[in-house]
Amino acid sequence: MFALEGIGEITAGDDLVAIIADAAGSRLEDGDIVAVTSKIVSKAEGRTVPAADREQAIDGETVRVVATRVHPGGVTRIVENRQGLVMAAAGVDASNSPDGVVLLLPVDPDASARALCAALRERTGRRLGVLITDTAGRAWREGQTDIAIGAAGVGVLDDLRGTADAFGRRLDATVAAVADEIAGAADLVKGKTSGNPVAVVRGLGRLVGECEEPSTGAGSSAQAASPARGGARQLQRSIATDMFRLGTAEAHAEGFAEGKQMGFTEGYEAGMAAHLASRSRESGAGMEG
Repeated sequence: MFALEGIGEITAGDDLVAIIADAAGSRLEDGDIVAVTSKIVSKAEGRTVPAADREQAIDGETVRVVATRVHPGGVTRIVENRQGLVMAAAGVDASNSPDGVVLLLPVDPDASARALCAALRERTGRRLGVLITDTAGRAWREGQTDIAIGAAGVGVLDDLRGTADAFGRRLDATVAAVADEIAGAADLVKGKTSGNPVAVVRGLGRLVGECEEPSTGAGSSAQAASPARGGARQLQRSIATDMFRLGTAEAHAEGFAEGKQMGFTEGYEAGMAAHLASRSRESGAGMEG
């Protein structure tokens, strides 16, 4: 892995393909995966709003609220955004952006990745994959890491089900989120504050495939034959398969409300009082925004 140095501040309308290709020079090889921080894609696409409108922007980008917590520094909102990602503040972010503005995520990160992938391949003559990455927290774990929110020409999942482990045991549930693993690894060389928003990951050419728009036909044989097709949306769980679609406090509140509607009023007031007291204790302990 290595970062591409010399990429300056990106503004709306900038040609990211030319900027990335010029920064790479002759160093790109067939099978390389180019990991691009979403912030420069957002800047090039003009996805900025005044900082004063941040809360309104979060509201506008929110499809579903997962959890809300009050803490000494303000309010943390974990939501599902328009891109289908579950993130703090809907992915609206002020870091690494000019004073007075905040950045929204690209409208369609997979489409942005496909455009970059096709244009970089044409310009460089190399068979490349592209990931668009962003920083996110994770359930059960402290800290943040980069994940893939857009992908083109890269297989985002490596399905190992049906294969055997080192001891010959059959793997029945292992599907590696390789695009997220690559995104996290690439961030180690990009860094958060170094001003290097693009990294190249080499040695995973087996994951690099076609980067065009996937077929919309159900059960497309072309898509089945090319695991690189389908984009980063494949990494998103549907509500039907998401066992953690709500925060703990929100799940409690929903359960109490449904119970009351069904006529289970005995103990409702005491249950809600305990629930609210629990939320108050959580808020007093503080949370990272």
